[in-house]
Amino acid sequence: MKKVLLIEDNQDVRENTAEILQLANYQVATAENGLKGVEKAKQFIPDIVVCDIMMPEMDGYEVLEQLGKNSATASVPFIFLTAKTARADMRLGMNMGADDYLTKPFEERELLEAIDCRLQKNNFLKKEIAKNIKGLNTFLEEASQYMDLEELSKEYRPKELEKGEFLYWEGDGAHSLYFIESGTIKTYKGTESGKEFVTGIYKAGDFVGQLSLLNKSGTYIETATVMEDAEVCAIPKDDFTKLLYGNHLVSQKFIGMVSNNLIDVQEHLVDMAYASVRQRAAKALLELYQKGIIMDKVNGGVGIPREDFAGMIGTATETAIRTLSDFKEEGLITTDQGRRIVLLNKEELKRVADFR
Repeated sequence: MKKVLLIEDNQDVRENTAEILQLANYQVATAENGLKGVEKAKQFIPDIVVCDIMMPEMDGYEVLEQLGKNSATASVPFIFLTAKTARADMRLGMNMGADDYLTKPFEERELLEAIDCRLQKNNFLKKEIAKNIKGLNTFLEEASQYMDLEELSKEYRPKELEKGEFLYWEGDGAHSLYFIESGTIKTYKGTESGKEFVTGIYKAGDFVGQLSLLNKSGTYIETATVMEDAEVCAIPKDDFTKLLYGNHLVSQKFIGMVSNNLIDVQEHLVDMAYASVRQRAAKALLELYQKGIIMDKVNGGVGIPREDFAGMIGTATETAIRTLSDFKEEGLITTDQGRRIVLLNKEELKRVADFR
């Protein structure tokens, strides 16, 4: 049973509206002013708030602002219930994050349809999105409906790329965000000495190019190339911008989808500055294992060239090979006939990564 918090200072309106909602099978809590409404929201944690604007103690705008500051209520749909119909008042509320307006007096049908519509849209925001093309297109369709946007692309289609092909070059104009349906993509930056500094290795379900689209220069900040045959779809920059800025709740969900794990990126940069080669190598092996790029005795993988591994840990290829040889002698890893790395002792590698 969905929970509705009704904040209304007029007793007759409050009681009649609460009865309508209860008969429609909603669990209803009420408050007679904004101050009590905010306190009730923290205790009740409603699925939706219906709130008058002109109230004593705290008006509806202040209620909306206060609920937006609380993580437990910030994403709860909010409908203003008001006798005020001036366009400026409506614009103010919508700019602050309100989802809808109902003007008093209202019909029972109007109230129930407005609540049902907002709850359905909010369900979209809470829904887990599958990390594949189908899930991405589902998100696109529902985001279009949520924001009432017809301009978004209706469907993204994957393009097949072979090993060694490039998605984009560092310095090219950044026009698309890329989603990986299958395969493995490597990103890297060129150094003054002509070597590659590997900035990331990505697999199915990951996005690449998002930071470049936010780059003020309008260019890609790194090069992306295919390590293993891949299916990749391009999301136009216009769609990226609309999803990022069009609606704050859609934006939150979209950012969660495209961010991959930026905390890992930050930790990687710290490791490059302070950790030893041995520690960086152990961490990189474990990261690649988690992504399915290298394997253990029972799980398959695609392997990684030694020069790419060296680029990941920021050292010369010879140093990376020597470190891997040390791990092999210690029984932490081995290699198969295709020179693909096989992890033998993940626990010891974790110990090396954490403490040496």
